Amino acid sequence: MSDIDVAIVGGGPAGLMAAEVLSRAGVAVDLFDAMPSVGRKFLLAGKGGLNLTHAEDFEPFVSRFGTRASVLRPMLEHLGPQAVRDWAASLGIATFVGSSRRVFPTDMKAAPLLRAWLHRLRHPAPGGAPVRFHMRHRWIGFAPDGVLRFATPEGEASVRPRATVLALGGASWPRLGSDGAWVPRLRDAGIDVTALEPSNCGFDIAGSPVHGVAEGWSALFSQRWAGQPFKTVALALDEPTGRHWHRGEFVATATGIEGSLVYALSGALRERIAREGIATLWVDLLPDHSAERVRAEVAHPRGSRSLSSHLKGRLGLDGIRLALLHECLDRDTLHDPVRLAPAIKALPLRLLRARPVAEAISSAGGVRFEALDERLMARARPGLFVAGEMLDWDAPTGGYLLTASLASGAWAADGLGRWLRRPA
Repeated sequence: MSDIDVAIVGGGPAGLMAAEVLSRAGVAVDLFDAMPSVGRKFLLAGKGGLNLTHAEDFEPFVSRFGTRASVLRPMLEHLGPQAVRDWAASLGIATFVGSSRRVFPTDMKAAPLLRAWLHRLRHPAPGGAPVRFHMRHRWIGFAPDGVLRFATPEGEASVRPRATVLALGGASWPRLGSDGAWVPRLRDAGIDVTALEPSNCGFDIAGSPVHGVAEGWSALFSQRWAGQPFKTVALALDEPTGRHWHRGEFVATATGIEGSLVYALSGALRERIAREGIATLWVDLLPDHSAERVRAEVAHPRGSRSLSSHLKGRLGLDGIRLALLHECLDRDTLHDPVRLAPAIKALPLRLLRARPVAEAISSAGGVRFEALDERLMARARPGLFVAGEMLDWDAPTGGYLLTASLASGAWAADGLGRWLRRPA
């Protein structure tokens, strides 16, 4: 049994930021992680260019968190997008704003930032306390007296901290350590947890009656087009106020669709499927063309030309977008300009289910904010704080997830520090 001051369980962005805040305040911190090294999902997120945050104005930034915007607002005011850029600069990492307003390190890499961060945690400025790292320590729950239990290569270890921050991540990318195994352990401890679901994820598609497939693409479409992008398209859901189109790109998979445009709608799609059993997603294959122009071009006499040549020549419609029309529409509709033109501007795709959470970029659900106080301490367990993707919130990609994880880690650490300083 080891008695320590503060335990942080989880070495992702939220846990590391909590460690930094406490270390800077001179609090002795022991950080435990199940993996051989910390920040593995952070490094993976930066593989194609680390998207640290987003440079849009604060109000629209906060609105991206939907129903949890109000509860996350004070955390984001405490450590928001500009503060994240300033923090990176303090580590010697310059950033820039891309064309989409996303913020990246100038070298686009995660590893240099993580190395500088860990160096500062191990070697803080005067007045700070070095963070002690304990790798290959998998948290397996609480002992009856509240002691933290860990499975290690040497056997089970027990730790009794004065206070704890849990920052164990969600359930996406379990091979990197975020497997959601903590859910039943917290429920057993009397802490309310919403089931973890996939977010920023792909979806399986219902089969097309045209090809007699119960679900998924036809074999021909899947073999030819899986992995290929739909570029310059728009997607929409039916809403009470109409269809609100979102432009961008998405990708065909072997069983359905994924990609940034789909991820942005994943929360709404997931809720629609849960409520109605299926979600209809509308695709505008030519968002730069008005419905009137599409109608006129489709109706233009094509003479001896094939339909494919006609659509390519008149509208530039070919490749995977043309293939999708053949996948979803029967022959009579394809050759009827009156029905084909509106289908090009609003082609329905029926989605059956989200892909498994292990394949998702992130997960929704987690520890309910109602089970925590305003400083993220569990009401059922004084001295236990929760941060990061463990919390019951959801956000699109684009720097929002990472910023909120960092902000919640700082907020929980600040709350823990106040709790430690409370009058005896």
